[in-house]
Amino acid sequence: MKHYEPRRPYRRDTLLTHLGRRPEAQMGAVNPPVYHASTILSANMAEWEEKRDPKKRFEVVRYGLLGTPTTFALEEALAALEGGYRAMLFSSGLAAITAPLQALLGAGDHLLMADSCYGPTRIFCDRVLKRSGVETTYYDPLLSEGIARLLRPNTKVVFAESPGSLTFETQDIPAIAAAAHEKGALVLLDNTWATPLFFPSFARGVDVSIHAGTKYIGGHSDLVLGAVITTEEAYLRVRGTAADIGHCAGPDDAFMALRGLRTLSVRLERHERNGLQVARWLQARPEVARVLYPPLPEDPGHALWKRDFLGATSLFGVVLKTASKEAVHAMIDALDLFGIGASWGGFESLIQPVHAERLRTATRWAPEGPCIRLHIGLEDPQDLIEDLERGFDALRAAMAA
Repeated sequence: MKHYEPRRPYRRDTLLTHLGRRPEAQMGAVNPPVYHASTILSANMAEWEEKRDPKKRFEVVRYGLLGTPTTFALEEALAALEGGYRAMLFSSGLAAITAPLQALLGAGDHLLMADSCYGPTRIFCDRVLKRSGVETTYYDPLLSEGIARLLRPNTKVVFAESPGSLTFETQDIPAIAAAAHEKGALVLLDNTWATPLFFPSFARGVDVSIHAGTKYIGGHSDLVLGAVITTEEAYLRVRGTAADIGHCAGPDDAFMALRGLRTLSVRLERHERNGLQVARWLQARPEVARVLYPPLPEDPGHALWKRDFLGATSLFGVVLKTASKEAVHAMIDALDLFGIGASWGGFESLIQPVHAERLRTATRWAPEGPCIRLHIGLEDPQDLIEDLERGFDALRAAMAA
């Protein structure tokens, strides 16, 4: 598989526009076409033998399951954007989490998992990995170099998610990576929140970066996709296991993710601007105890965020002051522009109540009141603020009833 080599050291937004495209190989078409293919024919036995060379297993189009030119184009673009060696695609973000864990862990191994991880990640550890003989220890996401005391001789992986799912703690990834590497462990990061644009994983010491392409990369709430980007040392282990299990991504989803990728930078500029405007407005509301959003100077993780991140996306949490379940439901039901949904990263704004306290085992999450999670979309932020104001009116009315 020939990789695109820029003629000059172009800047990020230029690369976003050009990576993964080869019009000269596609009759001049700007976009790589969608290859619907399972069977890939060889012209002769020499080509057949070449395709079966184990060293080229993931380098050529030999079988649709292992990739087509459409999926290779997206893989190439993602790896180049984040600074990794190679990328691979999966049918979902969760598959992109579980496959590297299966590849890098075996019976008798030990895993350190951030206590703030995505809920299904925890379920996979507690069910599937446990049955496979892998022991998981959940750790305080606010540990930095102090994580060294939790590392054992058989600790093979330290898994991080920054900011943390639901509670948005910022982790000190460089310090965690330094401690892990000193003991021979690899660092995996769920980097979905920041995307390849806003957190340069490999420059911060990460070995495997994981993305739910369903979210900001796709950007339009119309696909389910996962992506994994690795160092050269980790690539064959993860790619080989993914192939052994039968993981793959459909060409239509890869094509749509490529299309989303072209506008990722301009969309994230708007998401960041809208997110900050709404978050700052929420901070001043009398019904709000605090906003969980590292880009805000008042957030406990702001210094780390400012040091390590290149920008902010627009998913964050809000801790309300004391309010009944019925009042929170009344608030959400009164909203017009915020959909009630579990995903995020699309063009639309979303809201849902969350209960992180039910998931924690290593640390205690004890918020002042009910928690909600907001995704701020591409609508006019003033309209979103006015919509939330109507929601707060409904919350107060329900509390007074």
